[in-house]
Amino acid sequence: MLLRPDDQFHVGIVVDDFKPARRWLTDTFGYEWGPDVQLEYTMQLPDGPLTYQQHLQYSVTEPRLELVQSVDGTPFQPSSSGLHHVGYWCADVESTSAALVADGWSWECGGNLEDGSPGWAYHFNPIGVRIELVSRGMKERGMEALWSAPT
Repeated sequence: MLLRPDDQFHVGIVVDDFKPARRWLTDTFGYEWGPDVQLEYTMQLPDGPLTYQQHLQYSVTEPRLELVQSVDGTPFQPSSSGLHHVGYWCADVESTSAALVADGWSWECGGNLEDGSPGWAYHFNPIGVRIELVSRGMKERGMEALWSAPT
C-alpha cells in the first residue's frame, strides 16, 4: 500500500478566480481560512523550472481544504479528474436546495423519501464544485450501513 486513508489531510481545489471561490466555500460550507499565502515559487516541470506567483490558502476548518489559484503552463488547472461531489447530511433538503439555487447553484437532480419529501439533491456551481445534500432521514433509516465494514 502506497497511501493510507488515515494519512489524507486535505482536498485540493484549483480555481481560476480565487476570491469568489473562497467566498463560495465560506458562505456555503462555513469554512474558515488560515493565512492567505502569496509568494514567488519555482516549480520543476519536465521542461525545466518555472518561477511563478503562488497563491494558496488552507482551511482551518476540517475536513481540510487547500484552495489554489490556477497558473498557466502548470498542472495547477481546474480539475476534471473525476471528483464528482462532496456529500453533506442535511436537515431540510428542500429549503437548503432552494437557498443554494438562490445563491447561484444549479439544481441537477434529486430523489424522494417514501413520504414524498426530498431525500437527496445534487447541486453544481460556477467554480465547478458539485455537492449532494442527503436528508438526515436517510441517515436515520440506516444509510450508514453502506460504509460499514462487512461482518
